[in-house]
Amino acid sequence: MTPAPDIVCIGSVLWDVVGRSSAHMRLGSDVPGRIARVPGGVAMNVAMTLAQFGMRPALLSAVGRDAEGAALIAECDARGLLTGHLYRSDDLPTDTYMAVEGANGLIAAIADAHSLEAAGDRILRPLADGRLGSADRPWQGAVVLDGNLTEMLLAQIADSALFAAADLRVAPASPGKAQRLRPLLRHPHATLYVNLEEASLLAHRPFDTAPAAAAGLVAEGAARVLVTDGSAPAAEAGHRGTREARPPEVLVTRVTGAGDTFLAAHIAAEHRGQDPDAALDTALRAAAAYVSGDVPA
Repeated sequence: MTPAPDIVCIGSVLWDVVGRSSAHMRLGSDVPGRIARVPGGVAMNVAMTLAQFGMRPALLSAVGRDAEGAALIAECDARGLLTGHLYRSDDLPTDTYMAVEGANGLIAAIADAHSLEAAGDRILRPLADGRLGSADRPWQGAVVLDGNLTEMLLAQIADSALFAAADLRVAPASPGKAQRLRPLLRHPHATLYVNLEEASLLAHRPFDTAPAAAAGLVAEGAARVLVTDGSAPAAEAGHRGTREARPPEVLVTRVTGAGDTFLAAHIAAEHRGQDPDAALDTALRAAAAYVSGDVPA
């Protein structure tokens, strides 16, 4: 029997294949470095970090019944993640994300989340069939949503009775998928976690700073927004007011997964009862430790 989770993470659960080099790179660069395959995807990254903070996350996603899927689930189980509610498909392969990072940041990335997109709302069945909730008795805890879900499914979630009582925590997955989140701007219990570029894309207008972006998205109808901007001040805006904080200065050694670490650390901090200022500071410090390489991937 699958243990009861204290948070549900919905979205991409896949393999990250990441090449990293200490060299500055440009188009066509061919440099020495390291290539690693590690569990990844926004929902997976957040869940792994939540587990490190002592929480018990359940994953809702699509994972193939292939060798890659079996190995991925074994990794999830070893890290304390609940995999009993995953949608397993005989026909859909396990998804993959591929990225190249240099000393000057992320050079390029490709997210192959076609199986997750093809699975559609089948990944949500545990929230509807009584295992985690139903339309009459919806899940009342925290839910992490990532932008690798299709625009259609995210719009469905925004209006669904299954999520009416949930504390939604939403991340776009990448700037290219930020606009998928627009239906969730109207959800009364949604908190959006975006960077400055994603905030500008979501609002369809440019912002110069994170505080301006956070306030702008609240003006667009968002209940609560947290916006990061690299080493510049981050901001939170919502019904509890607006606050900002500057992240610690660190040497950046990696970037893939930093936003997911920020989101997870913020959720865990609030789960522990930290006040808004302390939770924001905790999340920024956790993300800084991650990008500096002080914590394992």
